[in-house]
Amino acid sequence: MTRARAGRFLATLILGTLISVTPLIAQDGDHPITTTDLLKIEQVGSPAVSPDGSQVAYTVQRIARDNDEADATYRYLTHIYLAPLDGSEPPRQLTRGDRSATQPTWHPEGDRLAFVRPVDGQPQVFVLRLDGGEAQQLTRMETGASSPRWSPDGSRLLFSSTFRHRQLLADTTLAPAPAPSWDTERPLVPDARIHELDEVEPDPDGSFEEVQAWLLRNQRDDNPRILHRLDFLGETDLNPEPSYAHLFIIDDAPDAEPVALTSGFHSFAPGEWLGGGERVVTAGNLEAGVHPDRIQQSHLYTVDLEGVGPEGSRPERLLDLENHSLFVPTPAPDGDRLLFLASDITDRGYAQTQLGLVDVASDGTVGEISFLSEGLDRSIGAPAWSADGRFAYTTMGTEGGIPIVRFDVETGEHLEFVDRIRGVQALDVGPRGIAYVLTEVANPFELYAAELDGADPTRLSRHNAEWLTERRVSVPEEGTLTRPDGTDVQYWVMEPTFREEGERYPLLTNIHGGPSVMWGPGEASMWHEFQLMASRGYGVVYSNPRGSAGYGRDFQHGNHQDWGHGPAGDVLAATSAATELDWVDEDRLVVTGGSYAGYLTAWIVAHDHRFQAAVAQRGVYDLVTFLGEGNAWRLIPDRFELYPWEEGGRELLTSESPFTYVDQIETPLMVIHGDVDLRTGVSQSEMLVRALKILDRPVEYVRYPGGAHDLSRTGDPHQRLDRLLRIYEFLERHIRD
Repeated sequence: MTRARAGRFLATLILGTLISVTPLIAQDGDHPITTTDLLKIEQVGSPAVSPDGSQVAYTVQRIARDNDEADATYRYLTHIYLAPLDGSEPPRQLTRGDRSATQPTWHPEGDRLAFVRPVDGQPQVFVLRLDGGEAQQLTRMETGASSPRWSPDGSRLLFSSTFRHRQLLADTTLAPAPAPSWDTERPLVPDARIHELDEVEPDPDGSFEEVQAWLLRNQRDDNPRILHRLDFLGETDLNPEPSYAHLFIIDDAPDAEPVALTSGFHSFAPGEWLGGGERVVTAGNLEAGVHPDRIQQSHLYTVDLEGVGPEGSRPERLLDLENHSLFVPTPAPDGDRLLFLASDITDRGYAQTQLGLVDVASDGTVGEISFLSEGLDRSIGAPAWSADGRFAYTTMGTEGGIPIVRFDVETGEHLEFVDRIRGVQALDVGPRGIAYVLTEVANPFELYAAELDGADPTRLSRHNAEWLTERRVSVPEEGTLTRPDGTDVQYWVMEPTFREEGERYPLLTNIHGGPSVMWGPGEASMWHEFQLMASRGYGVVYSNPRGSAGYGRDFQHGNHQDWGHGPAGDVLAATSAATELDWVDEDRLVVTGGSYAGYLTAWIVAHDHRFQAAVAQRGVYDLVTFLGEGNAWRLIPDRFELYPWEEGGRELLTSESPFTYVDQIETPLMVIHGDVDLRTGVSQSEMLVRALKILDRPVEYVRYPGGAHDLSRTGDPHQRLDRLLRIYEFLERHIRD
């Protein structure tokens, strides 16, 4: 009996027919995808179609090498490009230099672009005329400026700026009150008391008030940092104080001064101009007396520009919906209708984001809400209007793909553009057509254009196509299996890129995180990693187990209070299906995954022993302690509905924790974590490794200095290269004869 068949957790399945996924452009060169090809990938994003529909501006992020030394360092650099929408000429680069340029947005006359560029560490809004000349800096905000939007007449720009709590306390314009209306949640020390202490001479040997003033001075120096908020963890560091995003407008003129539209201890999403430019619409929550960390719902608000004074304006609530968060308000070209996204907060983590539509009168009254996506049972992405206001365009993750969906706003009928084996990462709509960023098997990122009905898709760019011409890629084959409880699971198998008939190869099971993520051939973040492992002689199998997005609310709810057994069974069923292929060597099976998939990797090797090696990356391994050391702690109440101190809570969370079964792990395991990963908490990995060391089990621990949770996607490029090769070397070490 092979080791694969000796597993204690073998999956029962009905194997469906494998279907080949055909790329738009064949990549059948003679050269494999290599590790350092990661440095060649150019990430396309933020398409913005010009008002006349003739051109599209977009961004390209590349990895820049700082020097030519052997130990070269790398950084990310983004610039703006411009391409004709009809594909008649190749794109041309608009911005250059050592500072990135992002968030391009068109002036209504189409003769200039506003964009965002860092200055002294803060983002600022710049304006670039397309008839020549250097970009001119428009904003000089100490707190930065982002998300620019031109007014309908082109005379002003709307933008957002973010303030730390202490900055807002010191700004009598944006925070006219001496303290927020909500409790600071530091016992007996309201913000008003801090103002009083400013008048007291600090003295460590003085009176009670003088000691308080001395301690306050130390606190302001962040030595020590005083934590008295619920969400005290950021992504890479502690987060002692809240921050607040406020909206401003500024004239498009030299030396113009910005005017605040909002104020107070509240935060507002980037705004959009409503109607003819007399109002701005945004999302936020003005609930009084509630700390912002405890607000989990947002409404839509408007700001009447006629009412804006030195202290901003009190936004008026435009739209709310019981038990729903509303966000991404998107006004129609005629200004009398509004698209928005809505999510049911009573079903957090499982509710499918819906696309809403409502009429908006000039006096601020709204009509009846309708949901264009009602009945689709899928989460909808950010929308865009057609120029004539007849259609709403958006994206929708479904069954492994991310197609464009067009809704008729009158009838509610919808059409899908781009098939479900590809992924649209971003889109914009103009009067002549649509522009979108596409990921497919043959190419991770390129810019495309199509007619308004999705016809005649045309590739506009060759940012990655050029170097990929000589490469060969592995094309996944899609399958579906049915689990014993009736759950259908979609999966894909990739052959080794240069597979030879009659040879047998190792198989890598790669698991997605989330847990409500969806993988498929159109998934950009895994394109290089999948192709690299296939080029190095591995088959790759990946799947969307219960709990994944893209299959409706009930499927996404399928891992509720069951992060281990159900999803693990689905993943192992896909592995079993792949082992039926004649080229798979059942004695050389390996498994890996990150974040929730790090959890699931550890869970699987504690319950099943078919794998020769495993790599658990940036995972959560003990759900009870995760509540306190990860900033994603709300997964506990959302996905398990019980806290550890509630009846049955500790028992449930313990039974669902891989750490509980650590003594059953026999598979050689590599554990990877970033030193400053606070999304899952570094000590999660430390607990797992120490326990395995105590048990004298084969374990290797990899820690990346300065590495955060998104190390594999947006981390230091050198560390990303190291991670890929370290995983490969560890797995290879354990499957070689």
